[in-house]
Amino acid sequence: MVSGHFGGGGWREMKSFGLNLIIGRWFMVFASLLIMSVSGATYIFGMYSNVIKTSLGYDQTTLNLLSFSKDLGGNVGILSGLINEVTPPWVILLIGTVMNFFGYFMIWLAVTGRTAKPHVWQMCVYICLGANSQAFANTGALVTCVKNFPESRGSVLGLLKSYVGLSGAILTQLYHAFYGGDSTALILQIAWLPAAVSFIFLRTVRIIKIVRQKNELRVFYNIFFISLGLAGFLMILIIIQNRLSFNRIEYVGSASVVTILLFFPLAVVIREDFKIWKTRKQELGDVSQIKIVTEKPASVELAQQTEQQPSGGDPKGPEQKHVGCLENIFKPPDRGEDYTILQALFSIDMLIIFIATTCGVGGTLTAIDNLGQIGYSLGYPSRSITTFVSLVSIWNYLGRAVAGFASEYLLEKYKMPRPLLFTLVILFACVGHVLIAFAVPNSLYFASVIIGFCFGAQWPLMYAIISEVFGLKYYSTLYNCGSVASPVGSYILNVKVAGHLYDQEAMKQMKALGRTRKPGDDLTCTGGQCYRMAFLIIIATTLFGFLVSCVLVYRTRNFYKSDIYKKFREEAEAVETDMGSTSKPVQSKATTDAETTKTTT
Repeated sequence: MVSGHFGGGGWREMKSFGLNLIIGRWFMVFASLLIMSVSGATYIFGMYSNVIKTSLGYDQTTLNLLSFSKDLGGNVGILSGLINEVTPPWVILLIGTVMNFFGYFMIWLAVTGRTAKPHVWQMCVYICLGANSQAFANTGALVTCVKNFPESRGSVLGLLKSYVGLSGAILTQLYHAFYGGDSTALILQIAWLPAAVSFIFLRTVRIIKIVRQKNELRVFYNIFFISLGLAGFLMILIIIQNRLSFNRIEYVGSASVVTILLFFPLAVVIREDFKIWKTRKQELGDVSQIKIVTEKPASVELAQQTEQQPSGGDPKGPEQKHVGCLENIFKPPDRGEDYTILQALFSIDMLIIFIATTCGVGGTLTAIDNLGQIGYSLGYPSRSITTFVSLVSIWNYLGRAVAGFASEYLLEKYKMPRPLLFTLVILFACVGHVLIAFAVPNSLYFASVIIGFCFGAQWPLMYAIISEVFGLKYYSTLYNCGSVASPVGSYILNVKVAGHLYDQEAMKQMKALGRTRKPGDDLTCTGGQCYRMAFLIIIATTLFGFLVSCVLVYRTRNFYKSDIYKKFREEAEAVETDMGSTSKPVQSKATTDAETTKTTT
């Protein structure tokens, strides 16, 4: 298809195009998509939590402590953000690769009995390290993409985060194809597969400074439509697998189709990069023009340095004085400008975002982490439990994608602020919590859809709000600071509320049967009362988060009415103007040299 346009250059031109493809920013987006598509192992904790609980003899409180450690590792990525401020993205991805493999591999060894039974704190450390690799993957790949596409950040966040949402269903299909139905093998898979993908694309993901393309958003929409096809296929596959029993060969076939759809965005990337390569080749066709262009930047840089030098000769300027990093913490710039890390952390806007996210994400994450146990307590079969987890993964994807692309469209078209959408999503999550609290028959299917969608939608909205309000200069760190709210909410609502109340009810049922718990026995509760009180508390907490988020909507209403991307457009126009001004002297010099040569001859 593309090879027919290479002309007489043959392999030389194909090699040139291949090199441009690999180092291009669209291939970097594709690499980031693959990294994200296998980095959501924390979202399928419900699939392997029961095997950890039974093989190691944990009660629900201990299991929820492990779940909290997972959430802590998966969301506290401040360290990865700080490292990313001073190192290239490949360093972050490499650290994440090592952490992922070590953490989950040690859990697999413990669950399969290949090592002595570890202490609970050791298991917490293992799962925290393994889950923290997700924060490193997000910082290395996602933050880099946002910085490479600042004017399309909503779409970038929605697209990449949506693939994280799909990763649960993708990993599940691959697990059935590789290992059949062995739950312990799922832990082994999430140890080696994400580590391998990140390692392959270590040097592909990097900061690339390029002028914004006019059709940039259309390319993201094309990839989004492909992801919709992948999500639709996975949804149909989950429904069929719930009704029929697949054998190993059928699982291999379905996983092969999933893999093909996963790699399909590469076709969009190749087409887009070929257009860029062809245009660039036409512009740089004149050898003399290329030679003169390479000689020009020295004078251009000198002119820029001269413009930056103050007239008084003092590089620092007569009126410029040093300001300590602690002196301006409570004197932040206007919204949209680059805040320092401390200015952002001590701002009221960040406090509001933190509280709203703690309540909103904390509640939905508690529901997701306990989905397996909720299903067992209500008497759903094991196949339905797998369906719930997969449904959460699919709708998690849709929430992320819709929130990213829809918020970008509504902001650009109608100036609808992202905090308003964030607030509405938090309110909508209450519907799913109500369905779980009152244990309506077969309601867990609908609850998993609503909770999956709301959980996914909150992330790209929250990350985009942080980038828009506090700027992109320290986004690597601030992005991860926003994530800290998730484990805080998870610890309060999951460990202290849901886990504690579940164990209380389980002990009550055990005493009613005249039994006593022996050391090492797991606690099991049955019936709708197991999680009722916990989710009534979660409903109240989520409503509080909704009210707090309304304050953010009010505070940022004027900011979102303005042109928040004006700065980035002006920077792009300045680059294009500089390129245009330097191209004119190049052409005139080439013409002069040609005329001189002709006259001499």
